[in-house]
Amino acid sequence: MANMTRYDPFGNLDDLFKGFMLQPVRLDQQAPQIKMDVKETEGAYVVHAEIPGVKKEDIKVEVDGNVVSISAEVKQEKEEKKGERVIRSERYQGSVSRTFTLGLDVDEKTANAKYADGVLELTLPKKSGTRQGRVVVQ
Repeated sequence: MANMTRYDPFGNLDDLFKGFMLQPVRLDQQAPQIKMDVKETEGAYVVHAEIPGVKKEDIKVEVDGNVVSISAEVKQEKEEKKGERVIRSERYQGSVSRTFTLGLDVDEKTANAKYADGVLELTLPKKSGTRQGRVVVQ
């Protein structure tokens, strides 16, 4: 019996457009996402969130108890020129957001946020009224 292979009619589109100096449009590009690191110290949580290409005025941080929400308006434009001819122009505009829950409530009055080089740094002090309890397993 002969070996069967699956034929992909769109598999070689790159070769088809090679002579025209164009690339086929790929629709599988994903919107930017917020990547984060969360660390806990004795009295606070420290969050580093990567949000490149965003103005600090377009970032919004909300704290509700132990739930933290970060959202931002993203506007990206990319244009490739060869001489005076535009070869490719791409744009993305939209919003990104991320919500997460911490172990203890956050004191939003003393929270601090800094944004530099595409990284948002949040220092979220723990509320002093809440205590972390431990359950003994028997």
